[in-house]
Amino acid sequence: MTAMDFPARPWPTGAAERLEPLVRRVLAANPSAFTFTGTQTYLVGAGDGIAVIDPGPDEADHLQALIAAIGTARVSAILCTHTHRDHSPAAAPLAAHTGAPIIGCAALVLDDNGPRADASFDPTYAPDRVLGDGERLSGPDWTLTAIATPGHTSNHLCYALEPSGAIFTGDHIMGWSTTVVAPPDGDMAAYIASLQKLHDRDDRVYYPAHGPQVDNPRQFARGLIGHRRQRERQILTLLNEAPQTIVEMVPLMYKGVAQELWPAAGRSVLAHLIDCEKRGMVERQGEIWSLIETS
Repeated sequence: MTAMDFPARPWPTGAAERLEPLVRRVLAANPSAFTFTGTQTYLVGAGDGIAVIDPGPDEADHLQALIAAIGTARVSAILCTHTHRDHSPAAAPLAAHTGAPIIGCAALVLDDNGPRADASFDPTYAPDRVLGDGERLSGPDWTLTAIATPGHTSNHLCYALEPSGAIFTGDHIMGWSTTVVAPPDGDMAAYIASLQKLHDRDDRVYYPAHGPQVDNPRQFARGLIGHRRQRERQILTLLNEAPQTIVEMVPLMYKGVAQELWPAAGRSVLAHLIDCEKRGMVERQGEIWSLIETS
């Protein structure tokens, strides 16, 4: 995984920043090595009947900031890109306050013993309606189209704001770091296919849940696909030298990354290895991975 440095404080936590006529952004106060400066909640719509995307963590200050930003406007829908607990837990209390339905990704809760405690699944998420790929949801001055983008999680959705050319990319594409793809739910083949799916569109800007907006969408998506292919080549090169464990590979592959992030990086390495295993390129015995000899 690669990441940019944290920007200098103060960060605009709790403030409603207008990004374009129909889009405002509110930053939650949950910064970490995995969330950057925090989760960014987006408010879509300029008048009555707005949509709230990724309401974020169930923290009193963030909820109050969202309520203040909403003001007297009616909320038509609360949407979540996926159900990691830095994205969806505020949906239920916000729905209780506004009376708005929770619409979007499917519920998903898995036991996960991985290193990303901040990204465990939200057991409170209960959507009133699940959107399928290509389904649309409209308000008085906006239309959002759901784009199924599995990979980071199997239930991940992005939302395209029609016809502005903006996409709310959740954790599928982030503005500050590559995305962790952590088995058993995270799937590298699905993730790369979902990156290609967005690359093949002609969008103007990505609004991620973490980090700055992406103003060169196709180039950025192409770079992420190239980065994943490079990681795969690194893994195959290392295994060509000798069978190895993930613990042995990660320090060699992530020399410039803080060691506290190596366990999470190892999850993405595992996702690559599982993908290669399914394609008949590698095999494992216990914790040791090796290349499959081809004639």
